[in-house]
Amino acid sequence: MIFWQLFIVFTKIGAFNFGGGYAMLSLIHNEVVEKNQWLTSAEFTDIVAISQSTPGPIGINCATYTGYTAVINEGYPEWMGILGAVLASLSVLWVPFLLMLTISKILLKYSKTSAVTSIFSLLRPAIVGLIAAAAILLMSADNFGNPSESTFQFIASLLIFIFAFIGTRLYRIHPIMMIILAGLAGLLIY
Repeated sequence: MIFWQLFIVFTKIGAFNFGGGYAMLSLIHNEVVEKNQWLTSAEFTDIVAISQSTPGPIGINCATYTGYTAVINEGYPEWMGILGAVLASLSVLWVPFLLMLTISKILLKYSKTSAVTSIFSLLRPAIVGLIAAAAILLMSADNFGNPSESTFQFIASLLIFIFAFIGTRLYRIHPIMMIILAGLAGLLIY
């Protein structure tokens, strides 16, 4: 049953995710697109875009939209899709919540010890790797188009990507403004 599977998958993602929402994206993609095939790669890309555009943490937003879409794609009615969204959201949260309640006092007490410092120094490169994996995952034909099928779409997407990268990195354009500008460019171009 899809609801039990959603619970198990998102509990596992919540339990083993370090580095926040962007690090979580490759884990979610692997589980819902590749392993369980609840979503297509294009649907997942759309969910990531919506998750970035809506208020709240991207990982939880992605879990919410994924739960809803997976249940709908399985043929259930819309109201059950809402249950799938709630279940996926809560499933990704409950283990980290309990862990933080359990270890917060211990972590504060021992945060300056060499063991804890060593653990966190080893986690940082892994987190950067997970975020990089999510970035590479999103550099697909679903986002940029295929140069052999639509050269115009590919070039336009590449230019928007370069503009957004340079705008946020060099000129410090606020990410919200960049999202608005990219959305307007997409509206005008496509």
